[in-house]
Amino acid sequence: MAIRAVVWDVDDTLFDYTSADREGMRAHLAAEGLLAGYPSVEEALTRWREVTELQWARFAAGEVDFETQRRDRTRVFLGREMTDAEADEWFRRYVTHYESAWSLFPDVLPVLDALAASHRHAVLSNSSLHVQDRKLRLLGVHDRFEAILCAAELGVSKPEAGAFLAACDALALPPAQVAYVGDHPEIDGRGAADAGLLSVWIDRGGACATVEPPEGPRRIASLAELPSVLRADTRFGAPSSFR
Repeated sequence: MAIRAVVWDVDDTLFDYTSADREGMRAHLAAEGLLAGYPSVEEALTRWREVTELQWARFAAGEVDFETQRRDRTRVFLGREMTDAEADEWFRRYVTHYESAWSLFPDVLPVLDALAASHRHAVLSNSSLHVQDRKLRLLGVHDRFEAILCAAELGVSKPEAGAFLAACDALALPPAQVAYVGDHPEIDGRGAADAGLLSVWIDRGGACATVEPPEGPRRIASLAELPSVLRADTRFGAPSSFR
């Protein structure tokens, strides 16, 4: 069955979240005078990343809402009690620096152009619609997508099958006619495959080259490879060479 649509993850798939987060937090900590409290800039950034991943996991599991995970990231990172208003203000100042570092990966616009006439496009993110809608608009690609779905509004997050199936429903297509492209081998890769979509794991630069991909996803190093994967969907035939 031919693939008729591509559903995209956003952060670290289309948008270079990791670089923007690092550069934004580096600038924010410098502006706040907080770098002196760490042995090095790298240790400060590593700590921020650890706290972010922990609090984001709580949000993805449904333990807290989107705003609470942001406030708790701030409180845990700074190691002090803060009112909601204080935490929101600190995070807002970080976002100013973070947004100044926003950019798409270089391979995004070429592949969206290459697939514009042949495939429909949508977004499925484990973030909030408010955040991702604004991000895609500022990055100039919002109009490329028919639908933008996010966990905060759906009430279900990847890797749960319900999240992927909601994206298929938004496109009025069965999972067998939809591909999902994301950067996380389990949350995106295995989750999409288990839900019945053609799953494509983007492993940029071979950062996880020594990691065996989970059963199901096709593994690519650049979005330039995606059109070939879509043309050579082998889920119902011989194993894909991208595994």
